[in-house]
Amino acid sequence: ALWEGDEEAWSEIAASVGISAEQSDLRDFRETITYASKGIAAMLVEATDLGAADEDIDIFLQRALAQTLDPTLGEGNLLAITMDAGRYSIRAMALLDQARAEAFGYPGEQRVSRTAKDRPGILVTGANMQDLFLLLTQTADKGIDVYTHGELFSAHAYPKLREFPHFAGQYGGSWQSQKEDFERFHGPVLATSEGVFLPKSSYKNRLFTTGYCGIPGCTHIEDGEGGKDFSALIDLARGCEAPASTSAGDITTGCWHQVLFPRAKETVDGIRDGSRTKLAFLLGEDGRVKRRSYYTDLIKALPETSEVLAAGSVRFRFPETENASHAYPKITGVGALSDTYSLIQYALRLREELQVDSLNQLPLFIQYAWHGQRSLAVLLALLYLDIRHIRLGPTWPAFLGGNVRNMISNYFNLQEITTVQADLELVLGEFDDLIRPDMIVGDIVEQYPSLVPVMAAEGLHCIGCGVSKIETLEQACATHGLDLYHMLDLLNNHLRQSGEGA
Repeated sequence: ALWEGDEEAWSEIAASVGISAEQSDLRDFRETITYASKGIAAMLVEATDLGAADEDIDIFLQRALAQTLDPTLGEGNLLAITMDAGRYSIRAMALLDQARAEAFGYPGEQRVSRTAKDRPGILVTGANMQDLFLLLTQTADKGIDVYTHGELFSAHAYPKLREFPHFAGQYGGSWQSQKEDFERFHGPVLATSEGVFLPKSSYKNRLFTTGYCGIPGCTHIEDGEGGKDFSALIDLARGCEAPASTSAGDITTGCWHQVLFPRAKETVDGIRDGSRTKLAFLLGEDGRVKRRSYYTDLIKALPETSEVLAAGSVRFRFPETENASHAYPKITGVGALSDTYSLIQYALRLREELQVDSLNQLPLFIQYAWHGQRSLAVLLALLYLDIRHIRLGPTWPAFLGGNVRNMISNYFNLQEITTVQADLELVLGEFDDLIRPDMIVGDIVEQYPSLVPVMAAEGLHCIGCGVSKIETLEQACATHGLDLYHMLDLLNNHLRQSGEGA
């Protein structure tokens, strides 16, 4: 939409548009759809810059945003659109995944240096690898090093980008530490996507933007007929000091799904013989809230028999564990948040190898650090796959309140994090002590008599008949036309709340 006019005219228009609604549940759904659409669009822009396209995603975004303004749609309609956002989030991740591989080669596991070198440099933050590639091309043989910041550390896994000898490494941490990182970098900084703070005066003249990212008072690099011209950054970098020294060790990235697939058999064997007790996915985006130290403490508390895979900038909460002298679970660095697609593919491969019907039957433990639009889109992708028992933190999104929160948390058992000790006590027993699909109904009744009224209330009435002595819970639910996983959630929630499953 395009409006022309002064600030007063815009203020009048602003009062007549938006996603507000008198009923808070409708407003919460509309906000969720809007934020998720922004996250999908951000991934789609990057894929489009690499020459990829998916018309169906474009159509969904237009339809979804239009439907947030439709007053005739109720909670059921908006919930369906919210779940549809999860489906198209997966498509956007898949599109970007393939576009990057075709443009820059298939990624492989890499250890990325986080130590600054002694030449002037340019720092690239955001997520757009095409902008990074263009800058690397234009800075070749110019005596300038190029570093990544934030989630762009995943770019070091791609062969075509690693060919540039002046592609120096990763500088600083995640996007939330940018004010400190940009100030001590000394050279120009190029912001390629969302997540950039209003700059401090000490480096504002060194901050450049491009693409859909823009900051008042900072130079914006447009996409002209001959492409983007980064000569302004290059000229500025020549007169800058080298980045301030950092001694942060290395960080691992690039464990893409094609890298993970060969490990599947070893993981499956470990799950079967008990040597691999938990498959922990640590996902999401970092932030400044002190409570995010939870994720560092969690890594330290997980048993060594856990297999830990991480994607997103929350990864910067525990880089030091790779160089620690004492024992930690092995951490596999997958990449950026959009590389959660690789973890989805890996989980689906494990489900196939273990010959189970649901991803929830894997010993899967997902800790999700929520912050921002992309992370919401990726979270909805996991929920679309019917993955349950995700722990979300550091706090519950404010726009997911009331009945919306109840619907999502009750169906998916999506819970807010509490403390590391309490969450681990719950999770580490979750797949050992709770009710499973293959348990005999009669055995469940004998071991947990308090579950009888819970099962009866859901329509499983033949609890005391002879068949219950030989029929599994899965078979009983199929016979009575009941949702097996809904039944499992009800039974397991009852045991947790009563303390019987402890």
